[in-house]
Amino acid sequence: MDTFEQEWSIILLSARIATVAIAIMVIPGIMTAWYLARRRSPLTFVIENLVQLPLVLPPVVTGLLLLVLLGPRGKVGSWLNELFGLELAFTSMGAAIAAGVMAFPLIVQTFRVAIEQIDPEWEEAVSVYGGGRWAIFRWVTFPLATRGIIAGIILGFARAVGEFGATIVFAGNIPGRTQTVPLAVFTRLGQVGTEASLVRLVLVAVALSVLSLSVYAYLSTRLTRT
Repeated sequence: MDTFEQEWSIILLSARIATVAIAIMVIPGIMTAWYLARRRSPLTFVIENLVQLPLVLPPVVTGLLLLVLLGPRGKVGSWLNELFGLELAFTSMGAAIAAGVMAFPLIVQTFRVAIEQIDPEWEEAVSVYGGGRWAIFRWVTFPLATRGIIAGIILGFARAVGEFGATIVFAGNIPGRTQTVPLAVFTRLGQVGTEASLVRLVLVAVALSVLSLSVYAYLSTRLTRT
């Protein structure tokens, strides 16, 4: 496989891992954001701090915690292995989980802002006419928060693509399996004769980040105006 094919496979792998990461986190993110936006209790404070924890913890520590919990010797990891034969550590799914955990706070915060901008009286109107929580969410909350949800997905995707610390600890740096663009850049920094490949991968990372942030800013502006 030549250099360009390797780089292209790394980019595709990064996109696939980030897509799986967002797919795993989007529904829990919507549910968590709705709870934080519409409920006020001591539990809300606890959940909010737990959600924001990956933002303040060093990513390497987050990866280590995932390894302790979901690794082969972890309680949850060994249980999944015994019952389903499922191994997460040092796999592409493990890389997606690590990226999703790191992106989760940004996803929840963006979803939450979108839901908080919806007038609660609109939701109460559905309740008055006999609609339950699902009807309220389906016909009022979700349609009005759609732009915010899309913005959160894009921002989370950009964060997942750029994830490094938690991924390298929990999933490793395995070419063709868990080596994403940031890990490939890190690997090439210590190699001789890979300068051109390094520059191309850096440019791809910058382009993806700029594009994602531009779309996010556009949607956020539209959401605020709406």
